[in-house]
Amino acid sequence: MAATGAPTTYSPSPVNRKQQSIFKDVDWVRPDGRGFHQCRPAFLKTGAVNSASGSAYAEFGNTKVIVSIFGPRESQKAMMYSDTGRLNCNVSYTTFSSTIRGQGADNKEYSSMLHKALEGAIILESFPKTTVDVFALVLESGGSDLPVIISCASLALADAGIMMYDLVTSVSVSCLGSNLVIDPITEEESCQDGSFLIATMPSRNEVTQLTISGDWATPKIHEAMELCLNACSKLGELTRSCLTESASEE
Repeated sequence: MAATGAPTTYSPSPVNRKQQSIFKDVDWVRPDGRGFHQCRPAFLKTGAVNSASGSAYAEFGNTKVIVSIFGPRESQKAMMYSDTGRLNCNVSYTTFSSTIRGQGADNKEYSSMLHKALEGAIILESFPKTTVDVFALVLESGGSDLPVIISCASLALADAGIMMYDLVTSVSVSCLGSNLVIDPITEEESCQDGSFLIATMPSRNEVTQLTISGDWATPKIHEAMELCLNACSKLGELTRSCLTESASEE
């Protein structure tokens, strides 16, 4: 089992833009005291589930996720021979992950988005006619859940020895008034005007998924893209260091 030690920040490099308060007459600060372009401290470790082929645990602020990988194993679904493998993804929440009653359930939308984010990074030809199952469990929902799930799942796949073109890291940005805040928490997501999420393979500088909701002006999209790509690159370095530590311990 390897961990990155103390929680580490991976915030993007500062950008030369004047931050404006959301409310013109009142100074506004983020609920957790971070700057608008400052990510939460991140803690990562591999080998969190002994019974799995590979696993990882991620803690970004109050968001806590554990991902288990099983396979490659023979597909349980009858299918004709294929030169490529099958990837199954399932995202679920514990009943105590949120203060909202009934939160603990499978999340089909997140499962589909996780599949799309990871599929382009995995070399499916390396395990023909077999299946790799990805099970993500959100232990605590603190905001930016999906980006944390995607990044944690990528680390777990690497821990399982699944061949990939590159690790996948993901970061989201919320538009609040005239401001962009990176790595938003639950309180910020609940009042956001728009959401921007990106998943990338940082070493290859390729995007595996891009999701935008709400009203966005073109300059804001460019700014959000710049922030997210920079943060994804920093997060990629953090993820690779976790794998390096794991390999050295073994």
